[in-house]
Amino acid sequence: MRCREFDMKDAYSFDADEKGADESYEKMFKAYTRIFSRIGLKFRPVEADSGNIGGAYSHEFMVLADTGEDALAFCSSCDYAANLEKAEIARPEQRPLDPARFKPLETVHTPDVRTIEEVSAFLNVTPQDIVKTLVFTADGKPVAVLIRGDEEVNEAKLRNYLGADSVELATDDIVLEVTGSPKGFAGAIGIKAPVYADHSLMNRINLVMGANREDYHVKNANLGRDFTVMAFADLRIIRESDPCPRCGKPMRFARGIEVGHVFKLGTKYSKAMKATFLDRDGKEKYMVMGCYGIGVGRTVAAAIEQQHDEQGILWPMTIAPFHVIIVPVNVNDEKIAAAAETLYRQLGEAGVEVLLDDRDERAGVKFNDADLIGIPIRVTIGPKSLAAGNVEIKFRRTGETRTLAVAEAAAAIRDIVMGELKALNDPHNGHPR
Repeated sequence: MRCREFDMKDAYSFDADEKGADESYEKMFKAYTRIFSRIGLKFRPVEADSGNIGGAYSHEFMVLADTGEDALAFCSSCDYAANLEKAEIARPEQRPLDPARFKPLETVHTPDVRTIEEVSAFLNVTPQDIVKTLVFTADGKPVAVLIRGDEEVNEAKLRNYLGADSVELATDDIVLEVTGSPKGFAGAIGIKAPVYADHSLMNRINLVMGANREDYHVKNANLGRDFTVMAFADLRIIRESDPCPRCGKPMRFARGIEVGHVFKLGTKYSKAMKATFLDRDGKEKYMVMGCYGIGVGRTVAAAIEQQHDEQGILWPMTIAPFHVIIVPVNVNDEKIAAAAETLYRQLGEAGVEVLLDDRDERAGVKFNDADLIGIPIRVTIGPKSLAAGNVEIKFRRTGETRTLAVAEAAAAIRDIVMGELKALNDPHNGHPR
């Protein structure tokens, strides 16, 4: 989501040590949670990959919306949530492999059979029985990743696991150099690169993989007997219903719009800028930094995307351009116009942000415009209701209407507005950490 105007709320923290940096991060996390709660948004703070900005850890604040450009994973039971780049998967229990169940290694001619689908059909095996061997370069050095045939490698997880600045798929020349074969036939047996395996291959035996020879695959490859790995790790993209890394219950997916991000940067930038201070003992130390940002324009746009109907916007009271709109049905009627002006003045003096639609337009046009703009409360002053000493209020979000006595209208509307603001500003109105 992009806005025509780009407005950001940025903040930075500088602390003497890790403990202070953690405290600053927690304060900003709680402040952002309060801000988005007060705005009245349905949102989730999710663990996020720090990407090029770097640092120890970070959280994104995601406004939930079916049209959101980002996907996020959250636990169906506990509070764990993360974006798809960061989302972890519970590690399966590793069991000793039984060599007695290993079948003899077999090399099979597979002419021009390269993809998982083609190998599966040609050898009559499931994708779960096939190992994808993918060659990457991590900071320019080749590494191989083994993953089950029906899964995909998460490059952000791989980069973080290796502690690399950059990870990318290797070129055809590098694949040929480390495997001796073109892409589509790579395997772990005899490969000239460090090999890491995803947890999805843990406890699996008699696997199919490339033979590191063009137009050939091997069947019944087994860890320990035929190939080794440096380590098993969580290296794949999470899928819905995968087990939560915190409690083991199924993970669920949703879509969202990122409106805020907080980072614990550590000393990455203070070292680069030589930003130091003298501690109590007179020793020079690097500042421990954090950075924090809210996309103001994106937050407004996300609020509209999340809260609207066919008629227009459904502004939460805290960020509505006005709390109340007064619609006199006929501005040329002196009594109606006078009542509208009086109520407008009374509400303003009571601290209510109010708009008076004094245009000489048909009532239907005014009502439609009020709905489109999305002002939470509409006050209608018409000849019949005014003759009875009343005005009508309508709540934009629910469509509920009420009749109020003119003499009591200002106080009643003020109480409604302040009540909604108080509820949204409640310090307990927020998400758990």
